[in-house]
Amino acid sequence: MFNILKKKKTIVAPVSGQVIPLSDVKDEVFSSGMMGDGIAIQPTDDIFVAPCDGEIVLIPETKHAFGIKSTDGIELLIHIGLDTVMKKGQGFQPLVKVGDKVKKGTPVIKVDVEFFHQEGISLVTPVIILNDNGKSLKKLSVENCQSGTTTMIEY
Repeated sequence: MFNILKKKKTIVAPVSGQVIPLSDVKDEVFSSGMMGDGIAIQPTDDIFVAPCDGEIVLIPETKHAFGIKSTDGIELLIHIGLDTVMKKGQGFQPLVKVGDKVKKGTPVIKVDVEFFHQEGISLVTPVIILNDNGKSLKKLSVENCQSGTTTMIEY
C-alpha cells in the first residue's frame, strides 16, 4: 500500500544525443548483449556526465570509458565510442578521478568530437548495466536525450 508513496529513482542520459537500440550498435560485444543490457546514444555533445549519484569506479588509462556505482549499488559502464580505445587516451579529458563521489549530472569526461570525426571513429556510446544489484530496472522509450536530465532507466 505504501509503495505508491515511494518516489521512483532514475538513471539519466550521460550525454545529449539520439538514442539507439543496443542491438543496432555496430559492435557485436555490445549488440549481442554480451556485456549486459542497456541502451546506446549517438552523441551531439562533448561532455559526458554522471548518469546517477555514486562513485566513479573505473576510468581506464585509455580514458574511453567510465564506470560508476550508484548509491544503490547499480553498476554502469559508459563506453564512449566503439574503436576509441585504439587512440590510447588521445581525444579524452577526464574531469574526475576514480574514487570521486559524484552527483547526477556531474561532468566526468570531455571528448574532442572533431578529432574523432576527422579520424572517422564513431562516438556511438553504449550505456551498459553491469549489475542491477537486485533492482527491477525499466528502460524507457526515448528518441532523443539531454545529458543529466532525460530519464533513461527508472527503478
